[in-house]
Amino acid sequence: MNTLYKAQKFTSFQCDNSRVFYIEFEHKTVKLSFCQLLAFREQVKNIDLDAHFSGKNKHGIEILVLCNRSHILIFGTLECIALKELMQGTFAMLELNSLLTATA
Repeated sequence: MNTLYKAQKFTSFQCDNSRVFYIEFEHKTVKLSFCQLLAFREQVKNIDLDAHFSGKNKHGIEILVLCNRSHILIFGTLECIALKELMQGTFAMLELNSLLTATA
């Protein structure tokens, strides 16, 4: 398994043999296909961090459901910030890897 990106509390991995991705959270590791990873990225993109700081989201909690409801994850404000960083870094590394393999 290759590490794609490590954020403050989370790490993303890619397994070349089985063509799956793993995201390591503090309490569990989740296995994702590429389509599931894309869906998770969209969920993370839709997190409104402004609501966490403007008082619209008083409790600072986000609940994300993954992989056809097989995983329910609850994140606080700081974890949401780290998730956004993780998704940006993961897809940047995937794009960089595809550029490197295309030129090789």
